[in-house]
Amino acid sequence: MNKKIGKILVPIDGSKNSIRGLEMAISIAMQSGATITCVHSISIIPRVEFQVGQMKKEWSKDIKKIMKGAESLVTQRGIKFREKIMRGDTGYNIIKLAHDKKENYDLIIIGSRGRGTMKELFLGSVSNYVVHSSKIPVLIVK
Repeated sequence: MNKKIGKILVPIDGSKNSIRGLEMAISIAMQSGATITCVHSISIIPRVEFQVGQMKKEWSKDIKKIMKGAESLVTQRGIKFREKIMRGDTGYNIIKLAHDKKENYDLIIIGSRGRGTMKELFLGSVSNYVVHSSKIPVLIVK
């Protein structure tokens, strides 16, 4: 296969496995000259009265911290960095972005497990969903 890797999509949630996925993406991008887009999807949970205002502030702080850390890791190696923040089902959002014709990603690199909820124990992980739904190559990093 002689296809050049030009754009890599890396779902990131701040977990150790997502950071390992980002490190693998950096390694591949350094060899191929690819750009890296980190995506974070905010799962929408049922509205709970006492959580609404404070939780949004905490999520915002956490997401900014995660993305700043990712941007720092990527740009200090001279790699072009982009970020996307989405709301909704994480696996669906990753696939929707990966298959967007305007974006034209060549590879998804995803950690094997993230900061998932208990739901994932019963319904399968995001990485499992992505690997079975993707039309482009997926690299799962442990």
